[in-house]
Amino acid sequence: MTPTRYALVGTGGRASFFYTAIIQSFQESAQLVAFCDTNQTRMNVANDRLQELGVARLPTFKAHEFDRMIEVTRPETIIVTTIDRTHHQYIIRAMELGCNVLTEKPMTVDEVKCQMILDAVKATNRQLRVAFNYRYAPHNSKVRELLMKNAIGKVTSIHFEWLLNTQHGADYFRRWHRDKRNSGGLLVHKSTHHFDLVNFWLDSHPVTVFAQGDLKFYGKENAELRGVTEFYSRAHGSSAAASDPFALHMEEHPQLKTMYLDAEHEDGYYRDQSVFGDGISIEDTMGVLVSYQSGAILTYSLVAYCPWEGFRVHFNGTQGRLELDVLEQSYVNSGGEQAQEGAVAHTKVTVHPMFAPPFEVPITEGEGGHGGGDPVLLNDLFGEPAPDALRRAASHVDGAMSILTGIAANKAIRTGQVVQVRDLVSF
Repeated sequence: MTPTRYALVGTGGRASFFYTAIIQSFQESAQLVAFCDTNQTRMNVANDRLQELGVARLPTFKAHEFDRMIEVTRPETIIVTTIDRTHHQYIIRAMELGCNVLTEKPMTVDEVKCQMILDAVKATNRQLRVAFNYRYAPHNSKVRELLMKNAIGKVTSIHFEWLLNTQHGADYFRRWHRDKRNSGGLLVHKSTHHFDLVNFWLDSHPVTVFAQGDLKFYGKENAELRGVTEFYSRAHGSSAAASDPFALHMEEHPQLKTMYLDAEHEDGYYRDQSVFGDGISIEDTMGVLVSYQSGAILTYSLVAYCPWEGFRVHFNGTQGRLELDVLEQSYVNSGGEQAQEGAVAHTKVTVHPMFAPPFEVPITEGEGGHGGGDPVLLNDLFGEPAPDALRRAASHVDGAMSILTGIAANKAIRTGQVVQVRDLVSF
């Protein structure tokens, strides 16, 4: 087997999930040939990690050298793990230069960029895949299996509640995600996982979306209303941050220090901004109502300042009810806790038949992130995929349909109107 050649653009916190997997588990089928980033320090950190794994350092290219990187190193597939608002730039240019693309979620942040990507896929006939690891988590896969087997009949409604806690949830308000231009807000950046799961579970697509949302806990104004009198712009070097349980002290986390604190001199990016500072343009409290082609309706809630982290999804059907309850372990991205991402502390799947006693469905968790789902995803991406009756591999269409729910929700919040998903882009 000749290994597929990969180059990676964007060596921030998410990148190591992909490049360490290639190096540790898929060297026979995948070969990493280059790194690209706006920041040389972070590329050096990635290369240091490769050396720790016993692999030679890779050539590095700054962002403006992206075309030259492809010309010189001849990758067949580009892995895109940059900030969300730049995904479309690298996806489109990579396909124009003859490469396939694997992108981290969300595929992009708004309908204009989404249309540009869809047009590029059609024009170049290249493959674009989106890395939706939540599909592969055993409990989420089990729900798909149960619904495919008609365990509760035709699904008529879903209530989906996702809770982000004051460690992980707060982290979105410290970094680039806090600017909606960068991330599309949590309804795109985070909820793309959740809306994709609903599309996946129902084997359907959204039709109409209505939403409400606001910044109700984080931000300076909300802190002032609660009586806070001491403020700071970032934790590093701030005496006020010393007593703030929401502060992130990068110097206490070697990985954060090397990737971000030591890299600030190149781009001025502060990873430890105050969650109670000015300049936050995303919501922390959101509610969404969605109708689907299948006829089902979804009520969805996302709150980013809860005392525990996890989610509850309850399906009502013509022959019963299915309940999924998951408690997740919390973590800070790139804080040296990467193995905890999506780690499951407790999960429970219960089926309530219409005229029979309820029963709990056993779930077999595996090794690795997301209850053992991550290794299956990575094998799908970089190894030799096994036949999958659940059809978990996500295409660019899946990537688009997941973000379009969040994009429509953002538009509904702005306008106060119900949004027709078909009006956003043309397939």
